[in-house]
Amino acid sequence: MDRRMLIRPLLGLALLSTGTLAGAFGYGAANLVPTFDAVPLAMRLSFHAELMKMNGITMQAAMAVSALSALALAVLGRGTVRRIAAGAGLLALASFLITRLGNVPINGRIKEWAVSAAPADHAAILDRWEAFNYARTGTAFAAFLLLIVLALCHRHRAATSLSGTPSPAGRSPRSARQPAA
Repeated sequence: MDRRMLIRPLLGLALLSTGTLAGAFGYGAANLVPTFDAVPLAMRLSFHAELMKMNGITMQAAMAVSALSALALAVLGRGTVRRIAAGAGLLALASFLITRLGNVPINGRIKEWAVSAAPADHAAILDRWEAFNYARTGTAFAAFLLLIVLALCHRHRAATSLSGTPSPAGRSPRSARQPAA
């Protein structure tokens, strides 16, 4: 199979997974974190611990598919496509690393606190979890933005390849679709 035939579905997968990742992290940053801060500590800790049980598999899978699909695009692409896809893949990988090395260890502590008691410095630890959360949200959104740019540039390039000039709405000009009479 021609590598160019793989780029379009791979780009679709990268957009879907990275958009899902950015959306999930964005929802958490915009809605869950402020709610965590507004409820009593015991409620936050038990909800957080339960939420992480559900997120453990789904979010890590989204991060893996995001990073791998974007990096596969980088391998298959050339020039600008390769650079943009590699950047998106590295940003998705950064989201994964921030999560595994920053949030996950703190999640383990939160799980312990939910069944015992939070330490005296719990506020500083929770602030650190939130900082990691905002960082991974930012890297996921940046990866998604790069993939959007890549999709728009790829579409523009496909639209201009028939006639050498851009056409309205990304469609090829009528003269390029029909043979001359």
